[in-house]
Amino acid sequence: MLDILTIDKDTEGALRKKAARVSDVKTSEMRRLVTDMISLMRVSDGVGLAAPQVGRPLRLFVIEVDGRVSVFFNPVFTMLSDETMTSEEGCLSVPDRYYVIDRSKRATMEYIDQNGERKRIDAEGFLAAVLQHEFDHLEGILFTDRVNENDVDRQSSDKNYAL
Repeated sequence: MLDILTIDKDTEGALRKKAARVSDVKTSEMRRLVTDMISLMRVSDGVGLAAPQVGRPLRLFVIEVDGRVSVFFNPVFTMLSDETMTSEEGCLSVPDRYYVIDRSKRATMEYIDQNGERKRIDAEGFLAAVLQHEFDHLEGILFTDRVNENDVDRQSSDKNYAL
């Protein structure tokens, strides 16, 4: 079973490294990794999990929003709106910390799904924020790098989601 790297357990700086492209998304290793990541995300009460968070430096993340699981290999943003929104975020790799983050309100992403098919997703609001948060993990960026200066650290809240 996979373990989630947290900022205090990330001894090799894996969370800060840019992830590598996945050349073949349909291997048994990739299928197993995706299945394990989805299971771990659910058990951990997250809505997203990126491969670098489990010590795999690959451009892969999984999300579950509105009861729908999606798998993103080699994602690329083709549009991020200039219009922003502010929301509170948490992260499975930064346990029990929640911060107010500014994100683009709308986003368009192209990616390869688990079947090797090229896809495009147009997202708005919460889904757009989730995509941006998980994509940041592939770039070695943590949500704490995007904290609003005026925000105050909070230990927990019933309204928060760990991404």
